[in-house]
Amino acid sequence: MNLVIVESPTKARTISKFLSRNYKVLASNGHLIDLPRSKLGVDLDNGFDPQYITIRGKGKLLKELKDAGKKADRVYLAADPDREGEAICRHIGQALKLDLEKPCRVEFHEITKTAVKEAFASPRLINQNMFDAQQARRILDRLVGYKISPLLWNKIRGGLSAGRVQSVAVRLICERETEINNFVKEEYWTIDALLEEPESKGRFIAALDRYKNKKIALKQKADAEAIITAVKDEAFSVGQITRSHRKRRPGAPFTTSSLQQEAANRLGFTSRKTMIIAQQLYEGINVGENDIAGLITYIRTDATRVSAQAQEEARNLIEAKYGKDYLPEKLPQYKSRKGAQEAHEAIRPTSIRLEPEIIKQYLTRDQNRLYRLVWERFIASQMSPAVYDQVRVKVVAGDYQFKATGSTLISPGFLALIRIEEENGERALPPLTEGQELKLAELLPDQHFTQPPPRFNEASLIKTLEEKGIGRPSTYSPTIETIQGRGYVVKENKSFIPTELGFVIVELMLNYFPEVIDIDFTARLEQQLDDIEEGKLKWLQVITDFYEGYFKARLAVAEEKIEKVEIAPEYSDEVCPNCGKNLQYKHGRFGRFLACPSYPDCKFTKKIVKSTGIRCPVDGGMIIEQRSKKGRVFYSCANYPGCDFSLWKKPVQEPCPKCGSLMTENWKARNRYARCSNKGCGYEKALFTKQSPVGL
Repeated sequence: MNLVIVESPTKARTISKFLSRNYKVLASNGHLIDLPRSKLGVDLDNGFDPQYITIRGKGKLLKELKDAGKKADRVYLAADPDREGEAICRHIGQALKLDLEKPCRVEFHEITKTAVKEAFASPRLINQNMFDAQQARRILDRLVGYKISPLLWNKIRGGLSAGRVQSVAVRLICERETEINNFVKEEYWTIDALLEEPESKGRFIAALDRYKNKKIALKQKADAEAIITAVKDEAFSVGQITRSHRKRRPGAPFTTSSLQQEAANRLGFTSRKTMIIAQQLYEGINVGENDIAGLITYIRTDATRVSAQAQEEARNLIEAKYGKDYLPEKLPQYKSRKGAQEAHEAIRPTSIRLEPEIIKQYLTRDQNRLYRLVWERFIASQMSPAVYDQVRVKVVAGDYQFKATGSTLISPGFLALIRIEEENGERALPPLTEGQELKLAELLPDQHFTQPPPRFNEASLIKTLEEKGIGRPSTYSPTIETIQGRGYVVKENKSFIPTELGFVIVELMLNYFPEVIDIDFTARLEQQLDDIEEGKLKWLQVITDFYEGYFKARLAVAEEKIEKVEIAPEYSDEVCPNCGKNLQYKHGRFGRFLACPSYPDCKFTKKIVKSTGIRCPVDGGMIIEQRSKKGRVFYSCANYPGCDFSLWKKPVQEPCPKCGSLMTENWKARNRYARCSNKGCGYEKALFTKQSPVGL
């Protein structure tokens, strides 16, 4: 009998379906051995020797694995194919007293029958460099967390923490908020000309671009008025026409971060929810007749590489469904970011034939939505680009020049599968010829104000962390959870807003631990961990350089000079119904709430009610914003439980002009629109986010 040890029970059940009765598959439920939680667990005076122990509560499970290992003819270690998986295998192998000089490590990047059997046919040795890289990360994080966090407890308050990645993430959010607060908006104007082509009567918009061949900038209303006065009586004619073909290429297959970003943007998923559902799809789903298999490849990857076999399967499907014209001449190759682990593949479906519609019945709604996202993104990535016939036109009016651009889709390519709204809203222009006279229908001035940079949301924060080389695929989701859980940031309308505590932590870290919170330094440290995995650096040297080089000295200065920081509590006018004290504003996982300052003697808490200003269509009560137990925003009548009216979409003030029902806010791509909540009506109306045109 052979013993196979994996991390999760789901993975164990899936793999056991692919192996013969000579294999027994057990799950370790993650790590069994780790550094102790109650102390540093790293010997600073003896070469940073880590003091590993059996995790509390896992002793019984480890004993069961040891007993099973003694009875087995051979033990295979089949944790996930990454550094953390390598560490799990190494620790279990040592605990079971396996001969680690013999191949016992089984690695596969998708949980399918073929991949699993191939992996067991060629087990390998445990990769010492991968283990060393994970051990170095663990020790670095332990040094930062267990040395700085007690300072925060003593000088600010208990329950706080610092970390290499989380502190940089909070810094980015705080700096963005400061930039927004310091932003001074500036007024500017644009002028569009609504023009008509006399023969076809086709109308199009041209934007004012130049005066006497120089770029023109309109700072205020008077500038726009002067130009309108000068232009309105001019003769408009077509100047130069430029025609070209523009290609729009599909996106690369998903990496961990791009999947999290797209799921946030298109599905409204948090990074945590995305990874939980992706893990389910990876570990195995029953797709009928007890046919259990992983539906997508390994989900923690920063590479865009795809196997030749998967590409060939995709090409066969594309040719069968769409035709040869939708296949690119060469197999698409996508460039991964610098430092990506090219041994991994991108996230893709394990079987192209399992189309979303075919297996929809076996998946939950959210599983199906995420699987469809992965499946369509991969197939689209193997299709030809979309091709547009683009026309650029210069329109002349005296010394003034306007410009217009139009495009027509002539070859849909990947857009035949994934319909994406055009970001610039270009439309086809009417037929025009150079020198042709045009009729001016109207001049359209528009007032604008420069806008500050937007706050980070989950997608943009993950994108920025990845671009700057901060963290790795597995760190983004827990980092975002931590900075919210500690109260450093709150999420409002899907955007992160730093709290006063967040600003205090960042300022303290900048003053006393500038390297730890330095973006470039943190990125270089991530690169050093990659170099350890590749055998270019020794883990002990990296730790020594970090600790002895500056961290130890920084700690000594901080312990001596950091002063007590008092963060004044923020009180509400509302009083506690139990003890009569004014309630305090507190920060929790799902944002701010009110709580009694006498906690723990008084445990009264209250949600902060956000009114929409819109009346309930059932009983006339006020519709308020609420959060579900899982943190999802919804809207309900304030008279609950007397009135159970509720909806997931945000209501809008204007009732449906067609039937009078309540309308809700919706998004299609980047466009906001109102839709009638009465399903039998179907009325929709665009909602403009920019300031409406100002007439002169």
